[in-house]
Amino acid sequence: MNTTSRANIKQERNIGIDVGKTFLDIHILECDRYWQIHNTESDIKNLIKTLRRYNLTRIVVEATGGYERSLVEALADADMPVVVVQPMNIRQFAKAQGVMAKTDKIDARIIAQFSAIMKPEVRAISSKKVRYVKDLLARKRQLIEARTQELNRLHKSVNRLERSHARLIKVLDKEIDWVNVRLTKAVAEVTEWQSTYDLLLSVPGVGPAVAHTLLGELPELGSLSSRQVGALCGLAPYNRDSGSMRGKRRIKGGRAPIRTVLYMAMMSAIQCNPIMKNFFNKLVASGKHKKVALTACMRKMMTILNAMVRDGSRWQEA
Repeated sequence: MNTTSRANIKQERNIGIDVGKTFLDIHILECDRYWQIHNTESDIKNLIKTLRRYNLTRIVVEATGGYERSLVEALADADMPVVVVQPMNIRQFAKAQGVMAKTDKIDARIIAQFSAIMKPEVRAISSKKVRYVKDLLARKRQLIEARTQELNRLHKSVNRLERSHARLIKVLDKEIDWVNVRLTKAVAEVTEWQSTYDLLLSVPGVGPAVAHTLLGELPELGSLSSRQVGALCGLAPYNRDSGSMRGKRRIKGGRAPIRTVLYMAMMSAIQCNPIMKNFFNKLVASGKHKKVALTACMRKMMTILNAMVRDGSRWQEA
């Protein structure tokens, strides 16, 4: 290899990878190189060997509902700067450039351009233990959703079919218990979480389900500002103003699993937690809609929890 080639290969590189169930399409922006591989463990290992030759700036991967997981975990284990971005962001970026066509090859190039221009922040990927906790949490949500659906069917069922619904609900209850046992054990094995877990449980209205979700879905808790924690939980209201028009502020985005479990927890907290109860009643008395007041309580609770974890203080001391 000549000197020029060695210099070129050391230049910074932005990599875009379009992920599919069967194939991975890779595009290196700076040298306009494209190729396709199978989305298999062996091909991913070879891809990592190839990418090690470059001075990588960023590897951007589009989230595809799970097909990207093996790739992302392999890249993270190899200490490569991988970033997972939402497909909507990539699509809007393409439309802003007037790119209406959509193929795997085009998408890989667009993702690489997104990396170079938008420069998404590279964040550490969760450890294997943390990923296992998140998998258990996701499975628990699926089982609870299935149980709720079956309960709704039972309420509308004819008498002759009630036993069928009851049997399935019993099976789902056993599966939820099975997941809960493993979830408790998995959280206990992450030693750095134990003090945070105890702090969270000291708050009236916060039970194991909420604590597990916050530990698994919000590892940044305690290192964020109040604005940041509200935005990550999807509890930050955004303006919709234009000219003289003043629209209603609405919450959006964020991590939906956290918002869902907080909503259920807050229904309990406004009954048993004096601070949340008083805050909720004060907002309702001032004319706020109950759902708006509940959302404000959720945001306040997350601000308090963030401060507690940051300062290492229990609820009584917060």
